[in-house]
Amino acid sequence: MKQVKKVVLAYSGGLDTSVIIPWLKETYGCEVIAYAADLGQGEELEPLHEKAIKSGASKLYIEDLKDELWNDFILPVLRADAVYEHKYLLATSLARPLIAKKQVEIAHKEGADAVSHGATGKGNDQVRFELTYKALDPDLKVIACWREPEWTLTSREEAIEYAKARNIPVPVTAAKPYSMDRNLWHLSFEGGILEDPANAPDPEMFLLTTDPEKAPDKPRIIELEFENGRPVKLDGKQLGGVDLVDQLNQIAGENGVGRVDIVEDRLVGMKSRGVYECPAATVLYAAHRELMHLTHDRRTLFFRQQAAILYAELVYNGEWFTPIREALDAFYDSCEKVVTGKVRIKLYKGNCTPIGSESPMSLYSTRVATFGDSGALYSHSDASGFMRLFGLPIENRSRLIGPWK
Repeated sequence: MKQVKKVVLAYSGGLDTSVIIPWLKETYGCEVIAYAADLGQGEELEPLHEKAIKSGASKLYIEDLKDELWNDFILPVLRADAVYEHKYLLATSLARPLIAKKQVEIAHKEGADAVSHGATGKGNDQVRFELTYKALDPDLKVIACWREPEWTLTSREEAIEYAKARNIPVPVTAAKPYSMDRNLWHLSFEGGILEDPANAPDPEMFLLTTDPEKAPDKPRIIELEFENGRPVKLDGKQLGGVDLVDQLNQIAGENGVGRVDIVEDRLVGMKSRGVYECPAATVLYAAHRELMHLTHDRRTLFFRQQAAILYAELVYNGEWFTPIREALDAFYDSCEKVVTGKVRIKLYKGNCTPIGSESPMSLYSTRVATFGDSGALYSHSDASGFMRLFGLPIENRSRLIGPWK
C-alpha cells in the first residue's frame, strides 16, 4: 500500500462518502479533507459542515460551481443536442468532470498526495472521476475505495451498519435504499425497488415534478428566447443561465414535465435502471431543437444528428477532457451562430410541446413552401428532371435485374 499523508475526498454527504471518511483514516492513517460541490442541490449542503467534521474530516470545502456548471458543461451539451440512448439528458455525467476538476485544484492547494471518490466498481462515475484526474494530474494517487482490497463493505446494508457503528447519520435506510443525485440539471434515483424494471417508481419519490394526472388542467404557455444557441430570456425577461433553469424547473415541474425512466447501458458493460426528473432540461432541449430545425440547412442538421450521438457517448463515458470533444465544440461554435430566435412551448400534464418558433436567421420561406403559387421561385415542372435523375438508379436496377419483389 502506497503511503498517503493527505487525501481530498469528493464528498456528498451520502451513504458512500459518509463511511469513506472514517475508512480512509482507519486504513491509511491519513488526513482527510472533504470537498463538496454546490451544483444547485440547495438545502442538501447545509448539514455537511458539521457532518463532515464529526465523521473525521479535518476540514470541508464547499465550492459554488453552479455558474461554471451552466456555462462550461450544461450549455455545450445542450447546444450539441446530446441525449444518451434516446432518453438520458446527461446531468450526472456532465457534472462529474467539473467536480473532479475542482477536486484536483484543491489537492494542489492543500498539498495533498491523493484524491478519492465514492463511486462503486460497478458504476460509470468511477470512470468520469478518474479520467479527469488522469487528464489534469496523473501523478495524484487515486483511492477508489470500492475497488481497494481492504474495503469489505459489499452492500448498502453493510455500509449503513458501518455508519451506525460510528454514529454517522446517513440519508439512506434499509426500507428506502435508493440512491439520489441532484444538481441544477436534474434529480436522479437508482437502486432499491428501481432495480427491478418491472416496478413502477414510487409516486412519493418525486421531488421536482407534480404527478401529471394532478397537474393543472389549464396549459401553461411559455416563450424562450435564444441568442447564438444560448437561452437568454423567459417570457421576455432577461435571465442568467442558473436563474433561468431554476425558474423553468419550477414552472415545468408544476406541470408534470420532465420525468424520464430508462434502462440504460453502463460503460462497464451492464444495464441499469434509472429514474430522472429534469423539467428545465426537457423544455430547453425541445426549444433549442425547434430553432435548429428552423435555422439549419439539411446537410448541417443531418451531420449534427450524427455528431450528437458521439457527443453524448463522450460525455456519458467521462471523456470530457479529450481532443475530440474540444473539436466538436468548435464545430458547434460555428453552427450555433444562427440558432437565434423565439420558441413558444405548451406545458400540459407531463407534455412539452413546441407550438411556434421564429428567427431572424430562419431558412423557412412561406413563398417557396406555400401550396399556392410560388411564382418564379419554384415551378412544379422543375421537379420533372429532378425525379428522372433521382430515380435513375432504381429504374436502372429494375430494367437490368427485374422489378423489385
